[in-house]
Amino acid sequence: MDDRTQNHKDSEAHGLLVRSAKGQSAGSGKENGYPSFGLSTKLLLLTIVFVMLSEILIFVPSISKFRADWITRKLELAEVAALIYTNASDDLKDKAIEQELLNRLNVQTLGLRNHGERRLLAMVDMPGKIMRDDNIQTMGPPELIAAAFDTLLFGKGRTIRVVAQTKDNQGMVEMVFDETGLRGDMIRFSINILLLSLVISVMTAGLVYLSLRALLVRPILGLLDNMARFTSNPEDTNAVIKPSERRDEIGMIEMQLGEMEGILANTLHKQRRLADLGLAVSKINHDLRNIIASAQLFSDRLSILDDPTVQRVVPKLMGTLDRAVDYSRAVMSYGKAQEAPPDKRLLNLYQLGEEMRDLLDLSEASRLTFSNHIPKDLEVYADPAQLFRVLMNLCRNSVDVMQGRKEEAVICRLDLFARIENDRTIIEVSDTGPGVPEVARAHLFRPFQGSVRKGGTGLGLAIAAEIVRAHGGAIRLLDRSPGAHFEISLPRD
Repeated sequence: MDDRTQNHKDSEAHGLLVRSAKGQSAGSGKENGYPSFGLSTKLLLLTIVFVMLSEILIFVPSISKFRADWITRKLELAEVAALIYTNASDDLKDKAIEQELLNRLNVQTLGLRNHGERRLLAMVDMPGKIMRDDNIQTMGPPELIAAAFDTLLFGKGRTIRVVAQTKDNQGMVEMVFDETGLRGDMIRFSINILLLSLVISVMTAGLVYLSLRALLVRPILGLLDNMARFTSNPEDTNAVIKPSERRDEIGMIEMQLGEMEGILANTLHKQRRLADLGLAVSKINHDLRNIIASAQLFSDRLSILDDPTVQRVVPKLMGTLDRAVDYSRAVMSYGKAQEAPPDKRLLNLYQLGEEMRDLLDLSEASRLTFSNHIPKDLEVYADPAQLFRVLMNLCRNSVDVMQGRKEEAVICRLDLFARIENDRTIIEVSDTGPGVPEVARAHLFRPFQGSVRKGGTGLGLAIAAEIVRAHGGAIRLLDRSPGAHFEISLPRD
């Protein structure tokens, strides 16, 4: 990865974030970035609709009661008029007075029923055809509601007959009248109810709208503004939302959003630093490979000397330099999605452990002892170079930690164990050092986060875990003390 490639990727990522932020603001069709038919408008309209529905539910029984009361009042007047007319002297009962009585009551016929006998007190010359009979006192609520809407729909010009029991419960009063007047009064009452409902709906909707806008909509718009601002520059810690003092759900959302944005900003900052670190490592690695190539040339010249010590040391030196070249290539490929697929071979695990002993360079003066407890005939099916890297990373960590101990009485020992367990090979690397700090256990196998020693990067354990997973195995830290104990589990085939 060179400078141009990294800068190109960074610019692409930044451009994507900026376009996303602009899309959120410009996609609404408004200069301020908010939709024209937003949550506030929906709340206002829904409140008006719901209040109107409530008023309709109130209107249904109201209009039926209005009709029943209207007819009841008319019957009461008719009863009083009928009693007065019945008890009047015969010389007062003429056609003119009868007509005046019908006109004042606005009815076509007026009669009384007593003990099964029907007396017709007054009647117009040509009464209409009776289309409906009602007894208000015996009708239930469903019947009253049905009658009210029947009058509204079909009452114009229709003649109906209504009867009711008199006040003294001694008879029934009966009248026939044109329903047009009743229908007109009911329509006017309905219009008044409608206008009143509209006023109540608008007032209620306005109050609900203002309340919800202050309590919900404005805070939500503030959250939207913050998210758009943060998206345009997610690495700017000043763009992280500052939670308000609210103790409701909006306040909880602000707190959670602030934590998420803070974590994201820190993560992006770390990712950029890691990208810069990767670029620096690539440059250093490029020069290091040239230095290793020079060292290989010198070792080739040493190999032609006849000195026994030189002949014994040079092969190991050549092997070490070859591994250094492989490591150099691995560093260059670490930024890829994954390590190279393992090239598995059948290995003698004991011999691999002995190579650890040679490369750790534990002199006789060293207080640290290395013990290889692996059975000499134990075989494992794995990539030689990759498994060597795993064991070397674990052993080197242990040696570096224990060599820093100055106390003479402290035992410094590194042990290698291996066994066959069911269909898996179990490898254990144990030491008598101070163990893994508790703070490092949560991110133990993450690069640059799980370092177990001062000045370390944690990259070795991350590489080891990735290699083991590529082999279909698992690596874990055993909960055992004293010291650190790592267990590697690999499949047998």
